[in-house]
Parts: sequence; C-alpha cells; structure tokens
Amino acid sequence: MANPLYDGLFGVHTGKTTPFMHLLNGEVITHQDFLSTASQIANVTVQLGLKPGDRVAAQVEKSPEALALYAACAQAGLVFLPLNTAYTVDELSYFIENSGASLIVCDGKNEEKLSQLGSELGARVETLNADGSGSLMDQARDMPSTFATVDREKDDLAAFLYTSGTTGRSKGAMLTQDNLLSNANTLVDEWRFTADDVLIHALPIFHTHGLFVATNVILTSGSSMIFMPKFDVDAIIARMPEATALMGVPTFYTRLLGDARFTKDLTAHMRLFVSGSAPLLAETHVQFEERTGHRILERYGMTETNMNTSNPYEGERRAGTVGFPLPGVELKITNPETGETLPDGDVGQIEVRGPNVFKGYWKMPEKTAAELREDGFFITGDLGRIDEDGYVHIVGRNKDLIISGGYNIYPKEIELVLDDQPGVLESAVIGVPHPDFGETVLGVVVPENGASPNLSAMMDAVCKSLARFKHPRELVVLDELPRNTMGKVQKNILRDQYQGMFTS
Repeated sequence: MANPLYDGLFGVHTGKTTPFMHLLNGEVITHQDFLSTASQIANVTVQLGLKPGDRVAAQVEKSPEALALYAACAQAGLVFLPLNTAYTVDELSYFIENSGASLIVCDGKNEEKLSQLGSELGARVETLNADGSGSLMDQARDMPSTFATVDREKDDLAAFLYTSGTTGRSKGAMLTQDNLLSNANTLVDEWRFTADDVLIHALPIFHTHGLFVATNVILTSGSSMIFMPKFDVDAIIARMPEATALMGVPTFYTRLLGDARFTKDLTAHMRLFVSGSAPLLAETHVQFEERTGHRILERYGMTETNMNTSNPYEGERRAGTVGFPLPGVELKITNPETGETLPDGDVGQIEVRGPNVFKGYWKMPEKTAAELREDGFFITGDLGRIDEDGYVHIVGRNKDLIISGGYNIYPKEIELVLDDQPGVLESAVIGVPHPDFGETVLGVVVPENGASPNLSAMMDAVCKSLARFKHPRELVVLDELPRNTMGKVQKNILRDQYQGMFTS
C-alpha cells in the first residue's frame, strides 16, 4: 500500500533541489526544502495526538508554511480543511463543529477567540502567521525533517471544502485522494505543463482554484511558481517576464487590462492564461486578445468536482463557453424535473460523472442522495447547454448562488441579516453582472409600512456579521418583491431589472 496523493504530488520530489517557490523577496524554496518543512509539521501533528482520518481546520494567511501544512496533512493521512481568511469566528464555529476538527490552525491575532471555541469543541489550537511564525512552526523546527508517510487508499478522504445552496446549512464536500490527484494529472496533460513552466500564483489557497488546481498542477508537473501573498498588479507586471503561465479569476484580467504597462511585449514570454471561478465577460476576452495576442483559456469547475471542462489548449478557445468535458469526465444536460437527458442545444441542468466527483457531503446522507445519483452523476445546480460543436455553455444556475471574484456567496445568509434590521419587512439578495468581479452582490429591501430603513446602519450590520466579500455593493429599496402565483419571490425578474446597474 502507499499514499496516492502524497506520493503523486509531493513524494516524487524527494531529494530534488529544483526550485518550487520563488518568493517576492528573492528567496527560492526548493522542492526538498518544502518537503522537509512539511515532514516537520507532520511530526507535530503526531505529537499532538492526531491520527489518520482526523480533520485539520486551517484559517491562515497565504505563506509557504501554510502550503506545507497541506502537504503535511497528506503525508500524515489527515483530512485538510482550508477556511476562508475572511470568515468571522461566528462563521467558523459551524465548520469546525460540523467537521469534528481535532486541530485548528489560525493566525495569532485570532488565537484567543478560537481557543475558546476550541475548548468548547475539544479541538487543539495552534497558530501560524503570514511570516511563518507561530506555535505550529515553533514546534516544527525542533522536529525531524523526515516522516514515515502514512499509507492511504485512493478512496480515503484527503480534504473537506464547505459549500452550500441558498438555504440550509453549509455542506462539507468530501474529496478523496483520487479526486484530487486524477484531476491534477488530467489538467497537466490538457494544459501542457512541464517542469520548465513557471506559474504566477496570486490566488488564495483556501479555495479549489488556488489549492487544488494551481498548486496541484505545479506539483504534479514538477514546475515552479512565483508565490505571491495576494493579487498585486505591480508585482505581477514586475515578475511576468520570468513566468510562462497565470491562473486567475476574471478580476485579475480586468485589472491588468486597466494598466498601461500590460502590453504585448510584457506577455511575450507567456504561453498560457487560465480563467475560472466566475464568468469571464466576452468583452474581456476580446480586449485581452487585442492587447496581448493571447486568448484566455476559460474552464469550469466547482467545489464538489474540481475541474469538469476546459477550452482546448490547441484549437479554438471560444468566448462565452467553458469548452469541452475533460478526458474521463462525462457531462450531460438533463431535464431538472425528470432527469431525462436532453438533446444538444436544449438548456437544462448540468450533470457530471468521473474520478473528479466527490464522495458526498459529510454527515448529510439525504443531501448526498439528492445531488449525487446512484449511477455516479452529480447534479451541479448549474444550467447549461451543449452547442452543435460540443462546446459547453453555462447559462445560469438553478440555485441562487452568487460567484463574485471567485468566491461563493449564498444570498440567504445575507438576507437573514437584512431581514433582522429595524424597519425591514423582507429582503432579496441577488448577483448582478460586474465588469471587475464577474458578479457582485445587490441587496433589495422592502420596508415595513410607514418605515424608512436606515441603509447605512444596515450596511454596518452586515459588515459586523459577515465576511467582506459577502457585503452588498449597494442596497436598493422597493415597495414589494416580484412573486409568482405561488408566492415565490422571482429573483430572475430582479436580476433582469438591475443587470446593467454596474456595467452600463
């Protein structure tokens, strides 16, 4: 027996002094340096009493050590649970309690609050700061730089990522060793990554895109990355001549196009620009190609499946589409009511099946059964169609999920805060097109009879309760919400009404 994920991503680089991370301060971390740090952290987890299959919740800033924690979990057979750094403690409590995490790793500034939560839930708390300091690394530096990799099967869990619909509690998507490794191998082949590539990595690493796509592809191919704490136009422009690839969300590309230094000459050394996590406007495709001569490669994936489709590396990258199903992935369009497969050209719900599709939702067998069919097809919740040339088009969602700048936002969470404000009868939160973020959040509120809600106070309440990326860009007041004959709020009408609010 072996450990497919660790062996396939990390173990293959044992002893290699080839570059893995180029840091902005000029430091280079080799593959072996990185693996040594990961092994030291793995030794800490054993000393803390963690056993294979235990969950490790991590809410930490992006750093080489944070990425090494992911590798350490793979090596020790632990289930890695990365959490958005913007989540408040109130938001974190559910994820940590539901997952049954044995270890919480957090930024030092949150230690006091999370220690209280950890003591209530029986979880150990260690700290890891953006500069690599903190109690986790204090212990790790005294540990051996080797670790006996724990045996795991390909169907064993490797990670949890929490997702949700528009109602109900968040769901822990259980991702296996094979889910992650098979998808990384496919993307390396499809996108032609080799050990000669250098990726600009400016994505967060608590998200599928930055962790399980960008990082895993670099590890699988043996290439290296310019490791940036966050997206920074100046840093990307400065380092682009050294790079060959960039993976980003639409915001990356609109921001680069807004800078006069971003030219065809600057991108001459690049071979690939990939976009995902939110829809890329057709006009961005056109502007990018006109400016640089490169055509952005757009793909389609989600928390439960990693990547499902991709525009071709060789061949037409068609704007407004997400390309073709990846090798080994089956995709069909079905009738949402009957599940019957629809002919090409018809709009219906997108279902996918393949080694990339998750194992189910943690402790939610009913939710799993509702969305993951017995034959292995996963009902994505997205609406789409397949055109006459086989390209997949995403036309909307049969859930009200908002994706803004690559982050998933669930309207019900924001509506509950708005509805609780003085003078508010009800609210509806929708996503509307935004040139920079793909979509942005718009809150629509209906006042109680005779009331005049204080919109500024309402925004303050949202800011105190929810992470910044969930904050509405604007709040508007309506006398009533549009409803159908059954009394259901018709958010599609609101989306149509306000679709040009930020783009015209």
